[in-house]
Amino acid sequence: MSERIERLEAQAASQNNAQANIETLNRLNALQQEVASLRGLVEQLQNENAQLKQAAREQYIDLDSRLGRLEGGSAPVAGTAATPADGAAPSPADPTVAPTDAAPATPVPAAPRGVVADVATGAPAPADPAGERPMYDSAFQALRDGEYAEASRRFQAYLETYPAGTLAPNAWYWLGESYYVTQNYDVALTAFESLLQAFPDSAKAPDALLKLGYCQFELGRAPQGEATLRDVIARYPGSDAARLAQSRLRSLALDAG
Repeated sequence: MSERIERLEAQAASQNNAQANIETLNRLNALQQEVASLRGLVEQLQNENAQLKQAAREQYIDLDSRLGRLEGGSAPVAGTAATPADGAAPSPADPTVAPTDAAPATPVPAAPRGVVADVATGAPAPADPAGERPMYDSAFQALRDGEYAEASRRFQAYLETYPAGTLAPNAWYWLGESYYVTQNYDVALTAFESLLQAFPDSAKAPDALLKLGYCQFELGRAPQGEATLRDVIARYPGSDAARLAQSRLRSLALDAG
């Protein structure tokens, strides 16, 4: 009887061990499947992230190309930069038109200081404005070539020489962009603020205000950034800058939800 009991106990223990091993194996299989599923999800997210980066890069290149054609390929139009007889400032609808030989009759706006080289403020326009376009084009070409440090130096030199030039608003904007793409957000923010203060009615003002909001986000000032983007939508409805601001706010709302 004792031997039979011992055999039964041994069989029960063996069965328990086998059941425990089966349960452990099932758990291991479940964990392996979960890990494989997570790996697949990570790979999918990485692929989607790469696609988003590629799409953003292609959009930037396309935008840069179009801006290059607008800013670098426009032929000067005689008399376009002339000031109206009533003394009103020229329309900013086409800020890329090359200046005429006459000095601008409008007052020189005081461009705020604080962007690296402390761009000169309130200086009179040079006597020979014929070099404005080549100087600007040289800086813009450096930006398109990815030479961001050189581009920033050239745009600063342009703004020191032509603080009230026809292309000064564009120069301020691309100066800020040259710092933004290299993640120098503090300096980029100062450049965009300078454009908005010196040329609030320029065609570059909506984009500058949008990038100002982007800089605030990058600097960890999310409430200010959201307020700036809403200001873009309110001040420039229907513009490309407003659409981008709306898209960014929707993304933020989805992330928060």
